[in-house]
This record gives sequence, structure tokens and C-alpha cells, in this order.
Amino acid sequence: MRGDSTYEGVFVTAVRTTGIFCRPACPARKPIERNIRFFPTTRDALLAGFRPCKRCRPLEPEGAVPDWLRQLLTAVDRDPSRRWTDEDIRALGTSPSRVRRWFRQNHGMTFHAYSRARRLGNALGQIQLGDSVTRAAFESGYDSLSGFNDAFRQLVGEPPTKTLGAIRVHVTRISTPLGPMIAAATADALVLLEFADRRMLPRQLEALHNRIDCVYVPGENPLLTHASERLGLYFSGEITHLDIPISAPGTPFQEDVWRALLEIPYGSTASYAQIAQAIGRPRAVRAVARANGDNRLAIAVPCHRVVGSDGKLTGYGGGLWRKKKLLELEKAGSAGPERR
Repeated sequence: MRGDSTYEGVFVTAVRTTGIFCRPACPARKPIERNIRFFPTTRDALLAGFRPCKRCRPLEPEGAVPDWLRQLLTAVDRDPSRRWTDEDIRALGTSPSRVRRWFRQNHGMTFHAYSRARRLGNALGQIQLGDSVTRAAFESGYDSLSGFNDAFRQLVGEPPTKTLGAIRVHVTRISTPLGPMIAAATADALVLLEFADRRMLPRQLEALHNRIDCVYVPGENPLLTHASERLGLYFSGEITHLDIPISAPGTPFQEDVWRALLEIPYGSTASYAQIAQAIGRPRAVRAVARANGDNRLAIAVPCHRVVGSDGKLTGYGGGLWRKKKLLELEKAGSAGPERR
């Protein structure tokens, strides 16, 4: 009744009087409580004779790009240097206010801020390849060098001439059945994969920046596109390993723990004490738990496979309900036909 989005992926709600089922946080008018039925999955709701809500679209992953927005995003990908106006958006048959609301809800910024950050990210790439700041500025659609420098400083925190050695990390949002995830990658490796609502996400981004001296820019690169495809196959139970190049810089102890996590087989679990034993630090159980929580690559480095010594589920940054769902998914997958 509160429309709490943290229950996304836990259940769907169906209304007897309308025959419709919705996400927990559907913005539609709330029904009378006695008319509500709960189902653990959309499949269960469909088999019970309910049809999906056209407003919250429960059959699509949360945060998925709606059909009405695809043409605009395709145009942005085709020409990231273009400066978009509200008139340009209307010419595509889309409402600028509707676009603005969607971007604020799903990306925490307006469409124009997103488009501007894409242009600045491309400019950074040009500068790092040897182009002058002036040329990069004008090819990115800026009318003046001072305007470009100011916008660049607001996005990155430094003027463009001081970021020549910085690593460019593309950041995008990937929709999954358990809610949207934030993925970040260099040209060579995935460096962050976290559920978008994790409270530690800003701190994780800051820690990564301090480790590799990077600049974050919105948008995809080939590795992120590949990661999105592999995640889709993982959640559908078709693969057991993401098989994505990863980079997880940390302290020597953290890296030992994260390597140990990679050794836990799909469909299995290990305790914090077992991980501590595996890295030769049997008394460092609490430190292992902290390093487990500091993991920046959810699912890719399977920290969800670590449980208490009694087998009970313990803390997980993405929420215990997600940990339970991931373990159930892997248990079901490991019991079926051999996967890739």
C-alpha cells in the first residue's frame, strides 16, 4: 500500500476486481486491501488468469527502456555529439517532460544532462587520443572554449588538460529481474556491477576512482553491451558463469578474499570461516566479512554465495531477499541440464 520499490522482485500484486497485476510500486491508484492477491512471480499471476498492468509493465525488467523512448536513445547513440533541444525531442513525437521524468527516475539526471555528459565523455576520449582541447570542444557542439571547460569541470571536477592520464570508465544501467544494476567498465574490463539501490554505491564509485584514477562518463561500450547480454543469460538460467573480463583492485587482503569467492562453485555456498581458512587467515573471519561487503562486482564475483557457519543467510549489500533469489536461481540451475 506504500508503493515500496524495495519489494521489486519479491512479489507482484493482483487486483480481483480489475483482473490486473502490478509491480509493488505501481503508481496507479491503490485498490481496496481486501481485493489484493499476492503472487511470488509474474508467471504465477498469469496462470491465475490476471493480465499485466499497462502502466507499470510488470513483465518487463524494472528500468527497461520503454518503446516510446527507444527512437530518441537510438538517435543519441548514433550521434553522441549532437546538442538536443526540446523541439528536437518533440519532432520525434515524444514529450520533453515525459523524457525528463523517466531520466530523473532511472538515471538521477535530466535527459539534457545525460546528453551533455555523453558529449563531454566523447570529448575526453578525443583529447586523450591527441586532439587539442579546442578542437574537441567545438566537435562536441560547444560554441566557446570557456563554456566547454566549465561544463567539463562540473562533470569531472578538473579541467580537461588535467585528465589526460585518467582512465575513461563508461557507466550504464542494466535491467534485471531483481531490479536495475549499475555497471561500469573500461575498454578492457568490468570494474563495477552493483544493484542501483545499494546505499554503498556512491562510496564504491569513490573507492574505485581513488584506486584507478578514472573519469566516469555515461553511456555504453562494447564490454558493457556484452555484460548486459551475459547477465540476461545468467538470469534465464542458460549460463553459470558471466565470463566477462573483470578488474577488482583493492588491498592485498581484499583481493585474496575476492579471488576465493571466485572459487565457490555455481549452486554452492561457503561460510565466512571457510573463506578465511582458504586464504590462510583462519582467525580473520570478521575481516573476510568486511571484504565480502566491499566487493564491487556483484554476481561476477559471487559474494552472494557466502553464508553463515550455520547455513543461514547473512548480510548482503543488495538486500537479503536478492541473495535468497540468486541462490535459488543457481540451485535450480545446477540441478538441471549442464549449462555453459
